[in-house]
Parts: sequence; structure tokens; C-alpha cells
Amino acid sequence: MRPCPKRVMLALILCGIASLASAGQQEINSSGRLTATAARKTASRRQAPDTLSPDDGLSIIAAALDSRVHRSRRDCSHLVHSIYVRAGFPYSYARSSDLYVGTDEFVRVTRPQPGDLVVWRGHVGIVVNPAHHVFFSAMRASAGIDAYDAPYWKRRGQVRFYRYLKRGGTKSQNRLVLTDQDK
Repeated sequence: MRPCPKRVMLALILCGIASLASAGQQEINSSGRLTATAARKTASRRQAPDTLSPDDGLSIIAAALDSRVHRSRRDCSHLVHSIYVRAGFPYSYARSSDLYVGTDEFVRVTRPQPGDLVVWRGHVGIVVNPAHHVFFSAMRASAGIDAYDAPYWKRRGQVRFYRYLKRGGTKSQNRLVLTDQDK
């Protein structure tokens, strides 16, 4: 059964809106200050310089919604590459197996945000909503969405997440530091 493109787009939009709403919520105590838990969460969301911001991630998701990107039958790595290029974040084309090992244009992260890569050995997609573990990629019949913690994807092996390094940044300058929450 082929997924309806309009339903796929609606699901992507709703997932993007849901992630924005949840990101905007903060815990504030009676004195008007952030609670310790909320402060730790805020600190763990800090970006390494020169990596994609959450807004950049949303522009990648918007590019994924553009049906012109996935009109022709493409494999997952070509689809993801064309979406990043369309969104204004070019990188040298890499197969999913190369992305899994790591490339100079991406840095590995433990907590994905919308627009990050979700990669297995042999498959790559784009994180749409990390709170619900939703990603977008080329699937069997066409481009679509799925949960990266679904049984099928768990059987594919260990998943890794990568964030795009903007021009001028290098992995050594932008190494993300793991917080206690990430470990």
C-alpha cells in the first residue's frame, strides 16, 4: 500500500508543530525562576557553535515537505542529501554506511533535534520529532515517516544521530560535550 503524499505532509507538519510546542515549555517555580530540572534541560539543549539550530532543523523539515525533492525514486542517502541541499545545507554526498561511521560535515550527538540525521548501517533519515522518535526517509514504496524505535528499526541495529556542521566549523572545534543526562 502506497502512503498518501498529503497524509505524509500533514503528519510531518503536525510533528514539527508538536516539537515546537514542547520545546517552548519551561518549568518555573513560584519565585519566577527556572527550576533546577528545567535549568539542566536548558543547559543540555545548548548548541555547539556552528551546528544546526532548531530553526535550521525546521527548514530542513520544510524542504522534506517539498514534493519536488522526492518525486523520482531515490534511495535514502540520495533523498536526504537532496533535502539538505534544498534547505541550504550542502555536504558532499555520502552513502548511509559512510554517514554511520561519520563524516567531516556532521558531528555525532546523543540527543537529536528536528533536522538531524538518524543513521543505521545501510539506512539514513531525517529526525522530524525526537519526542515521538519520528523520522522521514525513503521507505519501501516511497518517501514517508516512521518511528525510529519501531521493532523493524531496532532489528537494524544501533542507531546513531548526527548534526550538520555549518561552513567554517570543524569536528574538533564543535565536539558536543555529553551532560550527565546524555550518558
